[in-house]
Amino acid sequence: MTNKMTQALEKFGSGSYLPSDVTVLLDIVDKDAVADVPVSQKEVLIQSGQRHYSDMLTLEQVPTAKHEQLYQQALEQGADRTASDIANLAYTLHDIFNEAIDDKQPLVLVSLVRAGLPIGVLLQRALTDTNSAYRLPSVHYGISIIRDRGLDTVALQMILSAYPNSPIVFVDGWTGKGAIYQELARSLEPFNDMNHANFVNIFHRGENVIPLLTLADPAGVAWLAASIDDWLIPSGLLNSTVSGLISRTLYTEPQLGLHRSVFYDNLVSIDHSLAFIDHIDAVRQRLTLLPQRLPTFKQPRYQTAALIDELATYYRIDNRNRIKPTIAEATRAILRRDPERILLASADHQDTVLLRHLCKERDIAISVLGAKILPYQAITLIKQRMTES
Repeated sequence: MTNKMTQALEKFGSGSYLPSDVTVLLDIVDKDAVADVPVSQKEVLIQSGQRHYSDMLTLEQVPTAKHEQLYQQALEQGADRTASDIANLAYTLHDIFNEAIDDKQPLVLVSLVRAGLPIGVLLQRALTDTNSAYRLPSVHYGISIIRDRGLDTVALQMILSAYPNSPIVFVDGWTGKGAIYQELARSLEPFNDMNHANFVNIFHRGENVIPLLTLADPAGVAWLAASIDDWLIPSGLLNSTVSGLISRTLYTEPQLGLHRSVFYDNLVSIDHSLAFIDHIDAVRQRLTLLPQRLPTFKQPRYQTAALIDELATYYRIDNRNRIKPTIAEATRAILRRDPERILLASADHQDTVLLRHLCKERDIAISVLGAKILPYQAITLIKQRMTES
């Protein structure tokens, strides 16, 4: 990496994570400079096509005491599984890349902000653990990806310029319908040419293979995932306070610079980001079972596409963006959007306690559909807003 590029990347922060955990390539703006758009108004603007969701932000509020309690329960319940999954992912990355990289050309983890950040930080901790059997030279960056508008190409180019001989792996928390995978694939199309200078950086697993890694992959689109289960990933229950205090990203035209984000400095006192990482990483270090080599896939399977189509037809939903599957996305949709109904596979599954609590608080209808919606445990349907033509 050149000294000039080193200096350029060093100016960026790491949110509330440690600088050794991640470098977040975002233009951090003051929250007072961002219009705080109420959820109901935002829904009308989005669904009428007047504004794109990435042009607006509903500023986060302090989670309720009940929300905090349920997060702590999820952390206690899911710490071992999260730690084991991270160990398996790190072991698999080591097995794949150990002979191809070194300190001068490390593996580049690129987390998709925000859900990918905690998972990427945990992987970076695991790969740089000198006491592990899967230590691997790696660096970690966080960049923005926005539905309909793609990956932050300015941020990606900065990474490619800094590490011209390194393979890149993109990291996300989980997959829902596979929409972010499709956005990532579209954004990477210009590089999918064997004559492109950066083809090998991205398509190192073969032509058309998008190197997307996730903790959970119910949609069946990831190249590498710890499982295909829809389970209560602890980091999926909170927003910025488990994601480095960084907001959902705001779009910026490439010629104007990086995508933007707000840093919630007012939430520092209730931030769990670093504590979450430290806790899971400590559990990983105490694991006694040997890590396992996970399978990889060359093509997306889209194993839930037919289910999404059936739900869209039954509930008369024209815009698939109104369907938010997985426990994590269903929960975030209740907190950030205006839901019409929640679909559950079970009326009393322990992983949907927070969802059911939020539904009761806001008087949101619940339909229990059993095995019909598996592998998803929960799906939120966003309310259709009537708009004037």
